[in-house]
Amino acid sequence: MKKNIAFIWVMIFSTMILAGCWSKKELNELAIVSALGIDKTEEGYLVSAQIINPSEIAGKSRSGRPETVTFRKSGKTIMDALKKISMDSPRKGYMAHLREVVFGDKMAREGIKDALDILARQPEMRSDFYLTVAKGSTAYDILNVTTALERVPANKLFTTLEQSEKVWAPTKTVTLDELINSAVSKGKEPVLMGVYVYGDPESGSHFTNIQDISPSSGLRIDSIGVFKKDKLLGWLNEDESIGFNYITDNVTSTEETVSCAGGELAISTIRSKTKVHGKIQGGAPRIEIHVHSEGNVGEAACNIDLTKPESIKELEKKYKEEIKKRMEASIKTVQEEYKSDIFGFGDVIHRAEPKAWKRLEHNWDQEFSNLNVTFHVTAKIRRLGSITKSIQAEIGE
Repeated sequence: MKKNIAFIWVMIFSTMILAGCWSKKELNELAIVSALGIDKTEEGYLVSAQIINPSEIAGKSRSGRPETVTFRKSGKTIMDALKKISMDSPRKGYMAHLREVVFGDKMAREGIKDALDILARQPEMRSDFYLTVAKGSTAYDILNVTTALERVPANKLFTTLEQSEKVWAPTKTVTLDELINSAVSKGKEPVLMGVYVYGDPESGSHFTNIQDISPSSGLRIDSIGVFKKDKLLGWLNEDESIGFNYITDNVTSTEETVSCAGGELAISTIRSKTKVHGKIQGGAPRIEIHVHSEGNVGEAACNIDLTKPESIKELEKKYKEEIKKRMEASIKTVQEEYKSDIFGFGDVIHRAEPKAWKRLEHNWDQEFSNLNVTFHVTAKIRRLGSITKSIQAEIGE
């Protein structure tokens, strides 16, 4: 009996000292930030916050107001500018649902380490959002554009990046953890995807922009940006971006176009696997890249009979050469122009030859520029589609 009484008193005391809702946040008190834009200014930083308008997103009927509002403030530090946004927003900024962080072109070239520090330091912020660079413009220009298919522009950027990476090889998504790990690594440098405003940025901010069937302005993702630590050096073109993703085993599905009699033929890559091996030969590091890709014939706009085995062999040869050409172009540009190991070859050498890496890591930029890279590509065509002869071959010239 005494034990039961003692237990009851312990429970009563516990309920008195434990507050289950001590850190509660009411939804009607929060401003949900869907995207952040960070630009560099002469005085410090310009921070733009894209905030969701909950009544327009959740309401059954629309009032005609925009689904998001973008506030911007300047400050000596990024946190200073963020806090100043409270002068415009009646609610406290809440970044647990952040989808996009966009760095202005100028800031990316001068260095993003301060931004990475604040993003990694916030306890309420998750790390599954994507980071991009406003190619040739400010981050504010990107966040100030309305989008047609997605009511929240940040969601448009997020889902476009995610879906494009699955079906189109030049695209690369980058999360906060991945970016920081690459920035602090001695054997791999970071990359970020570029995004730009097509059309007029000023008209893109107007609500009428999304009322047209074909909007005159919008957001479009572009090529991969090459970094050295935290600073943007430049951009890869489309072919070089594809080559980068083949080398780093980041191709899920894409299209390769090869020439054939009287036109071109499209091969839809359905799977691709890359393995990178490193070794020391004659005291110098070497890299071997093995790629195995499989694809289906997606379009044959040429005069070809796919029932012939020799036609398939010729297509597989061209398929292989196309992949190899893209990888060679990517490595050539990065080695000669940027001298930044975005492929992670240093990590490969480190794992394969840790003792040699201790000697190489202090001068890895130069070693990387002169690194010998060889390619071993196999490419197979699996399916020809519903028809075996091209329509051009059937109809004739």
